[in-house]
Amino acid sequence: MESASSRGQNPKRKREASSLPPSHPPPDFFDNGNDDHYVGGITGTKAVEKSQSAVEALDLRTLKKLVLSFERRYKENIEARLKYPDQPDRFSDSEVELHLELEKLRVLAGGPELYPDLVNLNTIPSILGLLTHDNTDIAVDVVQLLQDLTDEDVLEDNDEPARVLVDALVENNVLELLVQNLQRLSETDADEMAAIYTTLATIENMIEVKPAVAELVCERTKLLRWLLGKIKVREFDSNKQYASEILAILLQNSTANQKKLGQMNGVDMVLQAVAMYKSKDPKSSDEEEMVENLFDCLCCLLMPLENKERFVNAEGVELMIIIMKQKKSAYSSAIRALDFAMTKYPPACERFVDVLGLKTAFSAFMGKIPMSKKNKKESYQEELEERIVSLMASLFGGILRGTRRERLLSKFVENECEKIDRLMELYIRYSDRVKSETKRMEQLEVDDIEMDDEEIYNRKLGFGLYTLQLIAIILGHLWCSEHQGMRARIELLLKQHKLSKKDVKDVLQVCA
Repeated sequence: MESASSRGQNPKRKREASSLPPSHPPPDFFDNGNDDHYVGGITGTKAVEKSQSAVEALDLRTLKKLVLSFERRYKENIEARLKYPDQPDRFSDSEVELHLELEKLRVLAGGPELYPDLVNLNTIPSILGLLTHDNTDIAVDVVQLLQDLTDEDVLEDNDEPARVLVDALVENNVLELLVQNLQRLSETDADEMAAIYTTLATIENMIEVKPAVAELVCERTKLLRWLLGKIKVREFDSNKQYASEILAILLQNSTANQKKLGQMNGVDMVLQAVAMYKSKDPKSSDEEEMVENLFDCLCCLLMPLENKERFVNAEGVELMIIIMKQKKSAYSSAIRALDFAMTKYPPACERFVDVLGLKTAFSAFMGKIPMSKKNKKESYQEELEERIVSLMASLFGGILRGTRRERLLSKFVENECEKIDRLMELYIRYSDRVKSETKRMEQLEVDDIEMDDEEIYNRKLGFGLYTLQLIAIILGHLWCSEHQGMRARIELLLKQHKLSKKDVKDVLQVCA
């Protein structure tokens, strides 16, 4: 049921501007005592205005002028530092000039069609070389420049120039340099804290343009280790939230990254981060999003078989049951994680039964879920319903004999077979939904809107066919138990709804 598990992965979320940490020009380049930073005779505000006016006339000629001026200041700064390494006052002016040139280059984000020319002028190596500059303020300038150049809004409808730029950045070791710089930035400094966020944004932007970057950055750098360290911190901030999101993005579509993080003790570390919320709720919507990101990470990690084993060994099953019992906001996420862990992995199913998880699971199955403003939404309840059905199907598929199987089956006999009643209630509801969608699609075909068989099948899955198939599988397991009481109840309920065993078999035939 891995296909069920893949449902519910969160797509990349576009962040609100208000969630970004404050980003300032480096303040240590001389302060004239008022709100503007005085840089080489030009206030920061005037420098920005000057840059904005340059955007209007941005063309190849302007690009060459900007690059030539930058390269000259870059060379002057290198020479000054080499000549006067122990006399900062002798190279500080060249540093200020270099800062200004980097600020001017940010206008290039207004002309992404010029990115191939920027690459051809061989300026990328010089820009990236400054990420290792002794003055971290210069490195911070470069990070901001890279974020501007790769910004999602800037690159929209400029696919080819974007690919040319990102390819050039990757070829010139931008990933290694960004992560090396990331490790020296301090979160006690406001500007460096903002640069950490900007670094992560740049990496995300490059993944958006070139998805292979997701695996490259994990192969070539220690980013995964840095992200794990960040999510372990108890205090919440915007960088911890973003670290959790980047980690989820890196894991989402990469088996290689999932396995690599598992080998780094990542399953246990993500469980530790999740455990902070086993008995408390997040204090804000941003913190709530971070918790969702952490569970996304955990569910992605649980795709490879070896990580399911690590999850069980790290007592992840027990932790998820505790979270469910506490009935906090992570309740549904814990069910989702258990669904991932138990899909096609009998040891997790056996552990679940052994640690008395059946009572908690069947409580959710019967619709006894904690209520909150979010939980009252129909979409939330439906997703939770589908997850718990998938979990039940995994239990039947993973526990085929012995006392555990008997304990599972006995739950469907309790209280006059109320759980079979609930199962049939779900069967009828999802069956009606699929029939309704089938009729709608038949009408579309009458209206000359053609769909192939695969598209039709996928649309049915989206409207509940997959969950209907799982319910039919559970009914099949109950019938094959040869328990006369359960068989009689199933037959009675089918008859009441003018259905037969053949109808259930037909659903299973589609599944086969």
